[in-house]
Amino acid sequence: MSEEVTAFDLPVTGRIPDELQGRYLRIGPNPLRLDDPRLNLFLGEGMVHGVRLRDGRAEWYRNRWVRSAAVARGFGEKVRRGSRFPGSDFAPNTHVIENAGRILALVENGFRPYELTEDLDTVGPCDFRGTLPAGYSAHPKLDPQTGELHAVAYATRAEFVQYSVISPAGMVTRIVNVPAPHRPVMHDFALTGKYVVLYDLPVVNSLVAAASGEPLVYDWRENRGARIGLLPRHGTEVRWFDIAPCWVFHTLNAYDDGDRVIVDVIRYPRMYTGLRLDGNSLPTLDRWVVDTVSGRVTETRLDDRPQEFPGVNPAVVSAPHRFGYAAVVPDMHSYFGPDDDLEGLPDRAYGDALLKHDFSAGSTAVRSLGRGHYTGEPVFVPRASAGAEDGGYLLAYVHDPDRGASDLVVLSAEDFTGEPLATVHLPARVPLGFHGSWIADPA
Repeated sequence: MSEEVTAFDLPVTGRIPDELQGRYLRIGPNPLRLDDPRLNLFLGEGMVHGVRLRDGRAEWYRNRWVRSAAVARGFGEKVRRGSRFPGSDFAPNTHVIENAGRILALVENGFRPYELTEDLDTVGPCDFRGTLPAGYSAHPKLDPQTGELHAVAYATRAEFVQYSVISPAGMVTRIVNVPAPHRPVMHDFALTGKYVVLYDLPVVNSLVAAASGEPLVYDWRENRGARIGLLPRHGTEVRWFDIAPCWVFHTLNAYDDGDRVIVDVIRYPRMYTGLRLDGNSLPTLDRWVVDTVSGRVTETRLDDRPQEFPGVNPAVVSAPHRFGYAAVVPDMHSYFGPDDDLEGLPDRAYGDALLKHDFSAGSTAVRSLGRGHYTGEPVFVPRASAGAEDGGYLLAYVHDPDRGASDLVVLSAEDFTGEPLATVHLPARVPLGFHGSWIADPA
């Protein structure tokens, strides 16, 4: 998107459920300068797209760049307070969440979150009331039982990864630094009732690449092997379990099963060839079962369709789940730039469908959106009166090629393949991006 748009009273096909009172927000990289020779998907400045739903209406759509110091200067605006903090001048582009009444844009690798207003304007960097010692993660996990926010963060030059817990009041209450002298990239992790599950995989931060000015400083070192770590929630020592080399961007969910730990992830056989992305590595839904008695890890392929952006009902995070949701992966060229080495990538038309996995039945429902109707992460919103785990709604931005713009589609999670409950027609295109959240109005 080349401009910021504000539109009110959006047209709607169907009927927006009355209980959807809040904002659906999603973020992604949206470079300010398309002529930048260092242009790379992961480095684009973050832009938040939001739709306000209330009383069965779609009141507004807004898209806004996150005003880091560099972005604010680019617009000729005053730099927000705190943006000059060393290492914080990056416009987060990976996730947007709510915590303790604050809307936060998130990114990884040592950078701090940025706080936004309800209208998506930038307040400035957030350090959780002075309790966050350094950077944060793009993939925190909210424990639905305690209201605590758990995260695992890394930074290019740090020889440890940092586990943190943020209280419902929005302050850091616990920190554990896990030694990691090889500087692994931990994009995501998993949370169970007993453990924080760490992924120590072959992607590491390359100081050589950082010193030479490479736009990406990640390196694939398969000879390092791979392992899963179990850190007790209230402990400080990690127990490690070896696995086959692979890469994981995202966790679907994890939970405890007696002496076993069940972890469902989107697994890539590899992610990089040296410093370049490997577009031939297709992601599948896999399950790791960690036996804490025998010390063995068993891996099972749950679904071999290429898929990404998995999720569950937030009420079952860290607990056993029956259902999981994901988006079929689009052509990797849609995500990665022309300079990325994707030679030999099969010609395929993914990206126009969503998946609903029923792990109890061993089945998967496919929700086709129509060729060219590309989508991303589906976000689950529980229904207030729901008894079943799939009692709720799925929200996703879907590109409509006929209009050259996007829609916010509201699906019934129970009637997954039925007609959408509502389709909100946006006045602009929402480019492929990363993660988002439903932020409900206070009760």
